[in-house]
Parts: sequence; structure tokens; C-alpha cells
Amino acid sequence: MMREGMEYMRILIVSDTHGHHKGLEKAVEFAGSIDMLIHLGDVEGEEDYIAALADCQEIHMVRGNNDFFSELPREEEFMIGPYKTFISHGHNYYVSMGPERIKEEGRSRGMDIVMFGHTHKPLIDRETDIIAINPGSLSYPRQEGRRGSFIIMELDENNKMDFQEHYL
Repeated sequence: MMREGMEYMRILIVSDTHGHHKGLEKAVEFAGSIDMLIHLGDVEGEEDYIAALADCQEIHMVRGNNDFFSELPREEEFMIGPYKTFISHGHNYYVSMGPERIKEEGRSRGMDIVMFGHTHKPLIDRETDIIAINPGSLSYPRQEGRRGSFIIMELDENNKMDFQEHYL
């Protein structure tokens, strides 16, 4: 899915908004026109608002450990260009202890990219065979400096990936 007149794809990756939207609104405004939104859980009942705010054709959202009555999927697999992508909130893969288990799960499924939230700390972990992405949290950041964070992924006309961490 390429934007008309442009030969690349722009994806906003967020997580752990916990029903608070000031940071998400700022991230969406900063990102500008996007082709896809990926939300990695803990939306806390705000799926419809988030989808409307994103205003893009393709949205992927999974439920997190605080999405108690959500009908969102626990995890999802889909393609970003030619890349097989696996998304999960991550708590079922013990990501608070590190990304190893979710990367192993991704490898076992033949994925190129795994994305998760839960830790509230941003991560871009590139290995030869798999990339692990965590955008951190827009509402309750836990990394040094405690600034809300998100990631913008771009795919160029040659399907080269670029990930940029951004802070509020």
C-alpha cells in the first residue's frame, strides 16, 4: 500500500496508551500522513477513538494485559511490504525480562519483524535474521528521561526499512 504519488510506506507504531490520548494525538500529528497504524496493546477500551484518530486505511491493534474485556486479538501476523510481521503486547512472552522469548517465537513462525509493548521502554533490536521493535509508552514511559515515545517505520521503494524513535 503506497501513498499516491509517493513510493514509500509510513507506519506509526505505538503502545501502552492506557486510555490517555494527549501523547497519541501529538504522535499522530507529528507523523503526518501515515499508511498504517500499529498499536501494541493496553488501549483500555479506546479502540474506536484510536482508529478514528489515526485516519489511515490499515490498522493493526492487539490487546494487552490491561485490556480485560477487549475483543482485540491477542496477537497478529501480517505483511509489511515483503516482511512477515508478528505483533503481540508481549506479556505472554515475558518481555519484561528481555526480548529473547518473543524473538524466538518470531523465528519459529518464520517472521522478519516482531513488535511488542508492555515494558514501556523503547527498543530497536536488529539481528541478522529478525528485528524486534518496542515503541515504548506514550502515556507512562519508564525509560531514563521518562518522555513518551513512539516509532515511525518507513519502507522505501526498494523495501529498505528505516525505524526512527521519537520522544514527546
